[in-house]
Amino acid sequence: MKIFGNEDFQKRQKKYPIMKRLLSMNEVFWLNPKIEKFQTGIQKSAILVQDVLAAEERLKRFAPYIAEVFPETKEAGGIIESPLVRIPSMKKYIQQRNKQPLTGELLLKCDSHLPISGSIKARGGIYEILKHAEKLAFEQQLLAPGDDYSKLASAPFQDFFANYSIAVGSTGNLGLSIGIISAKLGFKVTVHMSADAKQWKKDLLRSKNVKVIEYKADYSLAVAEGRIQAEADPTCYFVDDENSHDLFLGYAVAASRLKNQLAEFTINIDDNHPLFVYLPCGVGGGPGGVAFGLKLLFKDNVHCFFAEPTHSPCMLLGLMTGLYDQITVQDVGLDNVTEADGLAVGRPSGFVAKTIEPFLSGCFTVEDEQLYRLLSALADTEGIHMEPSALAGMIGPVKLVTEGTEYLRDHQLTEKMMNGTHVIWGTGGGMVPKDIMMQYYQKGKLFS
Repeated sequence: MKIFGNEDFQKRQKKYPIMKRLLSMNEVFWLNPKIEKFQTGIQKSAILVQDVLAAEERLKRFAPYIAEVFPETKEAGGIIESPLVRIPSMKKYIQQRNKQPLTGELLLKCDSHLPISGSIKARGGIYEILKHAEKLAFEQQLLAPGDDYSKLASAPFQDFFANYSIAVGSTGNLGLSIGIISAKLGFKVTVHMSADAKQWKKDLLRSKNVKVIEYKADYSLAVAEGRIQAEADPTCYFVDDENSHDLFLGYAVAASRLKNQLAEFTINIDDNHPLFVYLPCGVGGGPGGVAFGLKLLFKDNVHCFFAEPTHSPCMLLGLMTGLYDQITVQDVGLDNVTEADGLAVGRPSGFVAKTIEPFLSGCFTVEDEQLYRLLSALADTEGIHMEPSALAGMIGPVKLVTEGTEYLRDHQLTEKMMNGTHVIWGTGGGMVPKDIMMQYYQKGKLFS
């Protein structure tokens, strides 16, 4: 535990009460002591509401192109969005399994079934590549304000973008979204994949004419190698999952989409009707962007929690110690080995950690067995199939009411829980091959 220098064990335990359980890889629930009122916290933010609105408008401009080249989005007019669904049978299962009643609504945001790449990464990853493509086309006067962007599907644009390349480091899902959209536009694209990336994801990318480079090390090395490639090639654009404002903004647009969906359910969010959102977290960009967008819209009436594997609690560790990206899970003796491949990240994004710190309610960790158990239960109760990492947030409402009573009391929420809405963010799984999904399901039944 070199990161703590000469602090002895007793001092560390006093400073970080959950550290012993964290290092034992037991599930923990941590409340963020640095959370602030929205109006105070937003004054510290480098990301503004205007930035999120601009991202939303850019996605609308690209909608005709998306509808043209991805037919699965045509019905939605080229808008990449996922359903919000009630899961009453899963709620009943969770209550019975944990012997804990849950009040209020329980909803599932199915980013697991986002079109094009089947995960939350379809938001940020696709947005960043579209913005880069727009910039290049504007610079060469191939595109002008007011144009019908469906013209980007034509051969001249394919030939133009073929002069440029894209690089990204990924555990899997970001690579899928970047690879698919980049190749569709015509870019040459390389995805640097960490050791924990699933083979089927590598195979799928290669089938889309994406170059995949595999590493025996974890996510951080894959990102570093992608950065090196881009630095050596002036025509190469690097998607920096650790530091990208554009990825963050693409995710943040999800908030206004969710607000509209809640309205369709006639669910109002206000001081007496709080919203609780539980988001699986790897490096932090996806959940950070979504949580930030939700805070912009619902301010202090939304409460966001990140969920991480017990072996890879990088964001929790970075925020708890105040070291952000200057500490890794390996520094404290954790191995960063988890079945939740999209969450197998040892070092959090410093940019995201610092941006979201005033707004995040807390973090909790989940064991791999729990992920599989919840995966099979969701399939049995609701007929919804997701990959293991996407289930990380599912146990959040139970964690909150059993281990977060201090938070509920301090935020005057205890009496409002009956009127609350819990949204579990299901982050991936829509593109998992059926045979692999069946293996996940059967493994989950072993832990039931």
